[in-house]
Amino acid sequence: MSYLQNFVIIDDDKLNNKLCRSIIEKIYPESFVTEFTDPVKGFEYIADKYSQADTDERAILLLDIMMPVMDAWAFLEAFEKLDNTVKQRVRIYILSSSIDKNDMSRAQSNPYVEYYLIKPLTRESIKLIVHVLNKRLGIA
Repeated sequence: MSYLQNFVIIDDDKLNNKLCRSIIEKIYPESFVTEFTDPVKGFEYIADKYSQADTDERAILLLDIMMPVMDAWAFLEAFEKLDNTVKQRVRIYILSSSIDKNDMSRAQSNPYVEYYLIKPLTRESIKLIVHVLNKRLGIA
């Protein structure tokens, strides 16, 4: 199954979520985009949806770093405790306005983070993400 069918955006910035949704839907109109401004609800959605045995759906997660209640680091710690099925189905990309080298290094050293992207999301970056992931699956 292709990664370009499901995208999950977790960012407390509604404007950024709207921009990401717009870019994704223009490039991949057949995709399904789910967005959360509450990272806890976003985590619960991922833990539930992608742990179901009767599905082989996959998702690209665009995750912001600085959020109230649960930042990206707490999200990644919780994600690590999820079943391997979820971890295999969800590919995480940090999408942040932070250009702090410590944030970048910390993200890149996390085994569940595919790449660190600087906001805003661009058409080129989302195309590249999908292309690389589908190529890994033997789809592209």
